Amino acid sequence: MNRNLCMIGDVNKYINESVTIGCWLHNIRSSGKIRFLQLRDGSGFIQGVVVKSEVPEQVWEDAGKLTQESSLYVTGTVREDTRSKGGFELTVTGVEIIQVTSDYPITPKEHGVDFLMDHRHLWIRSPRQRAILVIRAQIIRAIQQFFDERNFHLVDPPILTPSSCEGTTNLFHTKYFDEDAYLTQSGQLYMEAAAMALGRVYSFGPTFRAEKSKTRRHLIEFWMIEPEMAFVTHEENLQVQEQFVSHIVQSVLQNCRQELETLERDTTKLEQVVGPFPRITYDEAVKFLQENGHEFEWGEDFGAPHETAIAEKYEKPVFITHYPTEIKAFYMKPDPNRPEVVLCADMIAPEGYGEIIGGSQRIDDPELMEERFQQHELSKEAYQWYLDLRKYGSVPHSGFGLGLERTVAWICGLDHVRETIPFPRLLYRLYP
Repeated sequence: MNRNLCMIGDVNKYINESVTIGCWLHNIRSSGKIRFLQLRDGSGFIQGVVVKSEVPEQVWEDAGKLTQESSLYVTGTVREDTRSKGGFELTVTGVEIIQVTSDYPITPKEHGVDFLMDHRHLWIRSPRQRAILVIRAQIIRAIQQFFDERNFHLVDPPILTPSSCEGTTNLFHTKYFDEDAYLTQSGQLYMEAAAMALGRVYSFGPTFRAEKSKTRRHLIEFWMIEPEMAFVTHEENLQVQEQFVSHIVQSVLQNCRQELETLERDTTKLEQVVGPFPRITYDEAVKFLQENGHEFEWGEDFGAPHETAIAEKYEKPVFITHYPTEIKAFYMKPDPNRPEVVLCADMIAPEGYGEIIGGSQRIDDPELMEERFQQHELSKEAYQWYLDLRKYGSVPHSGFGLGLERTVAWICGLDHVRETIPFPRLLYRLYP
């Protein structure tokens, strides 16, 4: 059999030509003397039609042996078919079985979430899970394209760190030979050092938070994109974030229409995600919540219900700016006109998906940074290098972090972040 394989995603190049596809059987149904094979190869799905009167008897018999997720090579002629989702169909002329499976655990019937998560290694083969992972991959491509086109440099911060300037209560502890070490919850501090060397940088890697959270927005292991920019102010930082998120969403709309359709995503909501985005201050957000029946005091941090209530006012992501200094990270620069708030913003996604970006202008004054270290009882021994950044050529600089999985959940319209990553790590799940 010809092994010059064609991917299902490329069959549009071979209309009325014979191709061979390496694939798995997603499903099969028969109608008398015709067998309909639903085939998948990772790049897409296509229906293969086996007509008994048009193929050798062995091909007909082999097609009848196939079970769900059996692997095979299929040869056939590509036909245009406007009725099918992909727009093409395969008139099968040859079947070569690689393996016939038995008792495939995930069947078309309904399964519980725990069962599906236990079989996540197989669940990702389903059309819905495939669509999510394809969109995730497109989001990653869009992220890299955005920064590459704007002369950012990709920098990889360490995953093992000696301490944490945000406290170690939510960090995973490990031993680094004879020293204590922690899995990183952010690469930001290291990215600030990189920005002082390379100007504009971003990191893209895994982060870990040992929070005992079971909400639909939380993972234990997740991926963060953390840009840091020298000589960039708070206002300029917000503009970059608007452009960034708009670029990601529009890229998915352009390249993943079929996957969004599989997920039954309302794309009219995504089409509105073009900058500029609305902005409100923390003060305005508090006033809005108080006027709309929420018990909330100035100085508290927003929870999921608060973020959702605020976001419902808008059809685009919304920035909440100028949070109280006391509830934000030590490195955020106070507003010179009002030191009790900082030059920061959280971007809240619409449709109840919560915060997807947190960012700020960073403190560049060496004396103020020293004060912050003392106030927060931070280890100078572990992070003297960070203080050095303000000592040797300090400049105004800003940055932000985008959570990949929350962004995927929002763009795909998912109920839970567990579906946004191939193998999620949750509070009570470390398998598979």
